[in-house]
Amino acid sequence: MVVDDTIFYRKIITDILAELDYVEVVATANNGKTALHKIRTLKPDLLTLDVEMPIMNGLELMEKINQQGLNVECIMLSSKTQKSSEATIQALELGALDFIPKPDSDSADDNIKAIKTELTRLLKEYIYNRRFKEKPGKKPTATLKKPAAAPKPAEPLKRREKSQVIAIGVSTGGPNSLARLLPKIPGDIGIPILLVQHMPPLFTASLAQSLDRKSALKVKEAEDGEEIKANTVYIASGGKQMKVAANNGLKKAIRITDAPPENNCKPSADYLFRSVALEYGSKATFVIMTGMGSDGSKGLSVAKAAGSLAIVQDEASCVVYGMPKAVVEAGLADIVAPLDSLAQEIIKTVQ
Repeated sequence: MVVDDTIFYRKIITDILAELDYVEVVATANNGKTALHKIRTLKPDLLTLDVEMPIMNGLELMEKINQQGLNVECIMLSSKTQKSSEATIQALELGALDFIPKPDSDSADDNIKAIKTELTRLLKEYIYNRRFKEKPGKKPTATLKKPAAAPKPAEPLKRREKSQVIAIGVSTGGPNSLARLLPKIPGDIGIPILLVQHMPPLFTASLAQSLDRKSALKVKEAEDGEEIKANTVYIASGGKQMKVAANNGLKKAIRITDAPPENNCKPSADYLFRSVALEYGSKATFVIMTGMGSDGSKGLSVAKAAGSLAIVQDEASCVVYGMPKAVVEAGLADIVAPLDSLAQEIIKTVQ
């Protein structure tokens, strides 16, 4: 179902979806109230959902979906404004699968192409993830090659030293998962946390503000050149790369760069992880959480060679079991734990 208050975007999205033979558009709606009625009767699997709408906006519709236990996933479409980005982060924390920033090129053809590229990518993520969440005995909705058997996780490191930093990589499903993880970490944990969440510019700042309100830790979007301090979560800026570098002797600092994307990601967990491994060696804990693709696994191989510890979110609690799966299959995971146990495992490595 396509939900948007503008005829222009309803037509663009509908036309794009009509070209995909594995998608059926069952209805459209111009506000959340109308959509809610149609969701109950038509039971769509997935919504493309505008954030800003009259009568009932996208965020209010997400809240109704959760309250009424309706089984439907949502991909948000968001304008590149502060207000819209804040609402989008709230929708993601409520369980939206992901979002697409509405492009603002002067060329209508370029805008349509950008939406088509992102929407097609997210649909593939949705379908890929749904195949693994089918009930036992139920025929999959699409064919899938049987995954190779994963090797056993690496033997946990028996370290005598405490970690001095936590580095986290996360993608699809991240805002909701982080909103559950970070409040469980004490505000006086005594070390910094460096975090890559795959997001475009503006949205990472809104994510930091939202998580800061929920956490005892200070959460902020990282700034170039700032000294890294304990009890602070530094979120990589959307559209930039973040790394750690030595500054004034033993002190560490954030460096924000315009280095190329890695794994089609900017920011990239691989880019961050390599620098953390170089600066902290064995005194670092790396965490890979829900997300599509394999970003983080190559950087983690460097970190493991330096003696670092790797914690991975388990399949059952992931929105998309891609990034964690790549680490497990590479034999790089020391600890595999459900989302609600990740904070406890992180704290252990610091203690």
